[in-house]
Amino acid sequence: MKIAIIVNLTKEKAFACAEKMIKILRAEGADILMPPDCRRVFKDSEVSFADSVEQLFESSDVAVTVGGDGTIIHSAKYAAQTATPMIGVNVGRLGFAADMEADEIGDLKHLISGNYTVEERLLLDIEVRKPYGTARYLAVNDAVVTHGRLSKIVDFSLFLNGLEISKYRADGLLFSTPTGSTAYSLSAGGPILSPKMECILMTPVCPHSLFSRSVLFESDSELSVTVKIPKDGSCMLSIDGEQNIEIAEADRVNVRRSELKLRLISIENRNFYRKLNEKLKEREL
Repeated sequence: MKIAIIVNLTKEKAFACAEKMIKILRAEGADILMPPDCRRVFKDSEVSFADSVEQLFESSDVAVTVGGDGTIIHSAKYAAQTATPMIGVNVGRLGFAADMEADEIGDLKHLISGNYTVEERLLLDIEVRKPYGTARYLAVNDAVVTHGRLSKIVDFSLFLNGLEISKYRADGLLFSTPTGSTAYSLSAGGPILSPKMECILMTPVCPHSLFSRSVLFESDSELSVTVKIPKDGSCMLSIDGEQNIEIAEADRVNVRRSELKLRLISIENRNFYRKLNEKLKEREL
């Protein structure tokens, strides 16, 4: 069995955790493959290195990330392309998307025996239509259309299946997957959703109305946003906090369910709401 291990090289705790994981999985007979940027750190370990991240996921049976939610989200976009099951080990502070903590990595031996379950998670296909062309992006957690830095409030028009259904004056409109409901959407006042749900969550960010609330749309909905930007203002689209695209009044942002799915491994099949409650208590510390 070939297991990919992706390590957040900015977190010192991740190095020691990954070394222990390599020993545990090697002892169980697994072959370990790591991305090219790990070569300088793990060159003395009994592992192989892929030539690219794309090759890493194409060549692996399962993938393990060592870091926080950011590491999982970044890796998930590659894993979804190859339908590679993935599990996250949290060495950060919260790690809502991670299935296990650093002190539980001994349980990774179940990857070899196949004693685990796989959950499929909905992803978002984000399309930006500009007068000169179209670009598409994949969102694991969320996509938010928001005013630029130091900019004024923006007027948003929201369309459902081609028909305008609402207007918002707000700092932004946030579109979230159920998995992403515990991320930015939660901070913006959105509801918590079970990650197994099939729907798209829209949450206004700092709306200038007492009656603007989050809305749940069916998973086969096609949502679109256009903007009216004040003079000297600007507008941006942010995908999972990783990619930022400038949005003009002539542009249109389309949001729909992606044909791809993220396959996340759960070893102990933990109850989502119990796990969430534990994480939220940690946030209070």
